[in-house]
Amino acid sequence: MFKYRDEETARKILAAIRDTGVKAKFMHICGTHQDTIVRFGLEEMLADVGVEIAQGPGCPVCVTTSKEVADAITLARNGVTVTAFGDMMRVPTTVGSLFDAKADGADVRIVYSIDDAVQMAREQEKPLVFVGVGFETTAPSTCVPLHRDDCPENFSVYSCHRICPPAIETLLSLGESNIDGFIEPGHVAVITGEGIFKPFSEVNGLPQVIAGFEPLDILMSCLMLCRQIRDGRAEVENEYTRLVRPEGNPRAMALLDETFTPVDRSWRGFPVIPKSALALKPEFEAHDATKIHEDILAKTPDVEEEAHGCKCGDVLRGLIKSEQCPMFGKVCKPSNPMGPCMVSAEGNCNISYRLGSKRL
Repeated sequence: MFKYRDEETARKILAAIRDTGVKAKFMHICGTHQDTIVRFGLEEMLADVGVEIAQGPGCPVCVTTSKEVADAITLARNGVTVTAFGDMMRVPTTVGSLFDAKADGADVRIVYSIDDAVQMAREQEKPLVFVGVGFETTAPSTCVPLHRDDCPENFSVYSCHRICPPAIETLLSLGESNIDGFIEPGHVAVITGEGIFKPFSEVNGLPQVIAGFEPLDILMSCLMLCRQIRDGRAEVENEYTRLVRPEGNPRAMALLDETFTPVDRSWRGFPVIPKSALALKPEFEAHDATKIHEDILAKTPDVEEEAHGCKCGDVLRGLIKSEQCPMFGKVCKPSNPMGPCMVSAEGNCNISYRLGSKRL
């Protein structure tokens, strides 16, 4: 529930949106934004003043492909200790999940940070792999131990990290969603700054607002986007000024540049997106799981990208809402997920199932 003062402010912002006279569809690419939107019933409030919001590919676990999950399972089933964040453990594939591999006796462990994985590697002799998942927000933390002299020899990283701009470019090039503006993720911009988003305003004429994660942040970002459209502007505006600086975090960006190189890779629900994923540079191949365990990864079986009937890919491209998937709430529930969008706490389906009935 809104606090009283916030509720009063929300009404004023919504009235200001209505006063612009703009009817528009905006997209965000952040699971935390989606949680806020659903938790506080913002979708209905905004619809009443002419604004529709779609979720894009903002859940890192959701956009990780079944092939990458199957690679991690294959490593685990062939004697490698595999560590990953909790949401990755239950992602289903046609060869099972990481939890299934663990149940069969494979050494699969949940970690809360890469430092946990490094410490585990120090405490054993057999090889250990950390499955790195996330956007620019979490990728810098994956870099840190690789630059330390005491990084264990038996420790390696399987990078599933991705970056946002190529996905935005692909969404626009596909032309499926008729997007009038983007609400950009504030936590990504804390690292990257504003500059990575500017080409989409300058080249594509797309209004954008970098937003925080409180309900009023979301509402205010929609007002700022509506005002851009009303005024005929296409700019990158920063609503999240309390944390995002124009230049971002130069040290974190330098660390990414020193450690990773952008490579072409598929995203769930998307074709191969050029230069959209982060692979370790050759100087870190001693800790690159794709190089060290190349012979094991060659054994990864072919997997289907999604279960038959699962519409996770369409949800991630903003084409449908979770409730429009025929499996939602029936075959597919958090207790029996058919796709990663129902597994991850940042997944649209999981959020809709948990919070969809909660309204102001």
